[in-house]
Amino acid sequence: MSAHTPAMLELFRLSKSYPAPGGGESVIVKEFNLRLAKGEFCSLIGHSGCGKSTVLAIVAGLSESSGGGMILDGRETTEAGPDRGVVFQSPSLLPWMTALGNVMLGVNQVYFTASKAERRQLAEYYLSIVGLGDAMHKYPAELSQGMKQRVGIARAFALQPRMLLLDEPFGMLDSLTKAELQDVLLDLWSRFQITTLMVTHDVNEAVYLSDRVVMMTDGPEAEIGDILRIPVARPRSREAMLHDPQSRDLRNHLLTFLTERSHIRPSRDADFTPSPDLAAELAAHTRLATA
Repeated sequence: MSAHTPAMLELFRLSKSYPAPGGGESVIVKEFNLRLAKGEFCSLIGHSGCGKSTVLAIVAGLSESSGGGMILDGRETTEAGPDRGVVFQSPSLLPWMTALGNVMLGVNQVYFTASKAERRQLAEYYLSIVGLGDAMHKYPAELSQGMKQRVGIARAFALQPRMLLLDEPFGMLDSLTKAELQDVLLDLWSRFQITTLMVTHDVNEAVYLSDRVVMMTDGPEAEIGDILRIPVARPRSREAMLHDPQSRDLRNHLLTFLTERSHIRPSRDADFTPSPDLAAELAAHTRLATA
C-alpha cells in the first residue's frame, strides 16, 4: 500500500501486555504497525499464540491496547462500534431466536430510525445472498455448522460496516463447506468492497482470499515479520490458482516463513533485509511518524 493511498485502518506501534505472575509484564504484541487501504482484503497469519487474534480484538474494540494507537477512517478510536462487523470462528447465535431474529438483533440496534419493515427487509436480503433464503426462519439447533456461519456472515454484513473483521471464520468447517463459504465471502466482498482484516492459519486460504498477507513472528513480543502481496487478478479461480506456478510460489513463501523464519524479529536483527512489501510498510510509518 502506498503512503498516499487513502487508509481505512492505521495501527501505530500497537502493543498488548498482561501482568506476569512473578511481577513485571508479559508482552504479547509489540509495536505493531500496519495500514490497510480502503477496500483491501488483508490476512494475518502466524503460529498459535503469536497474537493474531489479539490484534484483531484490539481493532474490534473488544480488547484495550497497552500502547500505540488506532485510526479508523480518519478518526482515532479505541471502542467497539457498528462500523466494524465481526465474524468469529463460532457464530454464537442466540438459540431462542431464528436465523432472521439473530440478524435482526444487530439491525434493530443500528438502524433503529428505519421502519420495522425496512429493517426486516435488510436482514432478509443479507440472509438471502448468503444462501439462507429458505432457512431464515429456522432456529440454530436446526442449522448445520456451515449454515450457522452463514448467519454470522449475514449478521456482520447487514450492519453495513466500514470494516469486516474475521477471526478464523472457517476453522471449524470441513473442507467442502469451507470452500463454499470462502466463495460466499469473496462474492460479498466483491459486491461491497468492505475493508477486511482476517486472522487465519490456513496458507491456501490466505493466498486465495487476500490482497496482502501479513506474517507475524512467534510470540511473545510478536511483530510483523514479513508482508506478501498477492498479485493475482480478481475474480479468482480456485482451480486455476491451485495449479498456477505463481500461486504455488506464494504459498511456498508463506510456508517458508512459518517453518524457517517466524522466529526472526526484524526490529532486533541488524542483518535483517525486509522484503519489498515489508520495507514499503515500514517506510510509510516512518514518514507518517516524522510528518
